[in-house]
Parts: sequence; structure tokens; C-alpha cells
Amino acid sequence: MTEAVDRAWPRTARLDALPVIDRIAEITGVRLELEGPAPGGEVGAAYVRWPDGRRSVLTEGRSRSGRLVDRARQAGVPTARHELAAHVDGARVIVQQRLPGAPPETVDAHLVRQMLALNDRLAGLLADDPAPKPADLYLTSDGPGFCLHAPLAEYSPRSAALLERVHAVGASGSAMIGDDLVHMDFHPGNVLVDGGRVTGLIDWDGAIRGDRYFDLVTLRFMLTGRDESLLAPIDRRLAALTPRSRDTYWAHMSLRLVDWSIRHHDATAVDHWLTVAESGLPA
Repeated sequence: MTEAVDRAWPRTARLDALPVIDRIAEITGVRLELEGPAPGGEVGAAYVRWPDGRRSVLTEGRSRSGRLVDRARQAGVPTARHELAAHVDGARVIVQQRLPGAPPETVDAHLVRQMLALNDRLAGLLADDPAPKPADLYLTSDGPGFCLHAPLAEYSPRSAALLERVHAVGASGSAMIGDDLVHMDFHPGNVLVDGGRVTGLIDWDGAIRGDRYFDLVTLRFMLTGRDESLLAPIDRRLAALTPRSRDTYWAHMSLRLVDWSIRHHDATAVDHWLTVAESGLPA
């Protein structure tokens, strides 16, 4: 991962594990032992041990994604079982299975091929669920704590011009529909590898029903600027998308990453994501 990618992806505030462990014990009667912080990302995740010696990961979750994680695992995607969930002082915390492996130190063609194969397994997984309201991608109004429009309007003439392009795309529709399971955070920082093999796809907190090609646009967005050998197989897959869908998904990622960088990171990160965003949006 580049430093810009690792630092700029939207995350929640860091979880303070020790008080949370105490509250879990009060609420559930289960006393977990803190082993230490989990590496990577900006969100607080910690390694914990159960009384019987099992090792798990404690993190904060904004949604009830356990059912969707189970669906993905049944389809052959390596995901972590949710072992305990509790509401702690207004926040939802999850204790989940600790999978083998670690985030990749490098992104290579073998990793990209494995991620494309994982994406294939998400096709049609929610076709038998009642159809929900289409997922809003927030191109014309603010999202819930992310995809905010005012930061781009106010930061610089360049970011304001990008926002106008996002709005132009959103004018013809700002929703995603489909029967696939969509991870919504599909980039190399959210996979675990061991010996070059993907052993886990993690951080399913934003998972929804929609179009799995959204995840491929996310992956392409995050890897823009890398070697063509990494990008070409993704681009071949994305050739199946209609131009309108690709523009809509790219506009969402543009708004999401630029907004978050403006509010949480430095000018270098903002400039990086502006350059990536501009490279894929219609003029």
C-alpha cells in the first residue's frame, strides 16, 4: 500500500480497548484479556484472548454485518465469524474470529488476481433477500459522516471544480442497485495474506446489497498510479460496466476520499486523491 492509500481511507475514531473490555465484562459476564493493538489502519482494533485461550479481534462496528459476513463465508470467501457483539456506551463493538495472516507488504499481480476471484464469489449472493431501497452513493447530498460536500466546495478551486463534476454525474442518478454482496471497502489494506495466499477479507462494516463491480471500481481507484500489470486485469473486468455506472461509482470514490483527506489528512494526501479522482471522471 502507498502511504497515501493507508492514511486516507475513511475510518472511525480509535477504539480504547481496555475500558471497552471492562464494560463487556459488566454487560455480558465475559472477561476478555487484552493482548495488544492490531496493526494497520486508523481504526482501533485489538487482539484479545477468551478465558478458554481462543484469540480474537475486538473492534467497533457501525452496522449489523454478521449475517452478510456469514453469506460471504458460505460462498467461499475467507471471513471472520462474529463471536460476540455488544452495545457499549453508545457504540457497537464486535469480537470476531482472528484469521491467520497479515496485511500485504506489497501489492502484486498475484494478489490482484486473488481479489478478483473473491469478487466473483459475491455475485448474486443476496438475490433471495427482499429487495431493499437502492443504496444512495451521496453524489448530490451529504453522507452520514462521510462523502460531505462542503469540504470540497471550500478547500480550493480545484476541489470545488471536482465537486461540480461529481454533481454532474449525480444529476442522472446517485444510487446503486443489484443482487450482489458489496464489501464497500475493497482494497488491499483489507485483506490478510499468508505465504502469498489471501487468508482473509476483513472490515465488512459497510457491506450492503448492490453491484459487486462497485468493489472493483474501489480497487481500481485505490491502485491508480500503480504498474499497468496490476491495473489491466481490473480494467478488463470493468469493461463490462456501463459508462454511467462506472462514472457513478468513480464519483462516489472521488467524493469519499477527497472529502476525508481534506478533513483528516495533509495537503499531500488531498493532492493525491484529487489527481486520482480527476483521472477517471468525465470532464
